[in-house]
Amino acid sequence: MSDEESTEYYTLLCDDPSHEVVLVDCGPREMDVIRAVRKVTGQSLWHSRVLARQAPVTLLGGLSAYRAQSAVASLQSAGARAEWRQQPEPGDRTAPSS
Repeated sequence: MSDEESTEYYTLLCDDPSHEVVLVDCGPREMDVIRAVRKVTGQSLWHSRVLARQAPVTLLGGLSAYRAQSAVASLQSAGARAEWRQQPEPGDRTAPSS
């Protein structure tokens, strides 16, 4: 590709951008949250405990908006603070450049 050529990327309106689920805080009901993390991620109980204690941590990525919202609802009902975010596109800048 020469210097004059550039690559353009488009997001179609029908495309559902991928989302991630972030466990922000475990909250006071740690064991309930660990079980919810296990249910959402499919990991072992031990690994779920490690993830819950590392909060804030991204638990899942590449999900549709519906699946991300469902996972967050499960975590929140267990007493955790969780949120879902749209994942940045591969080329998006995460911090302003100087």
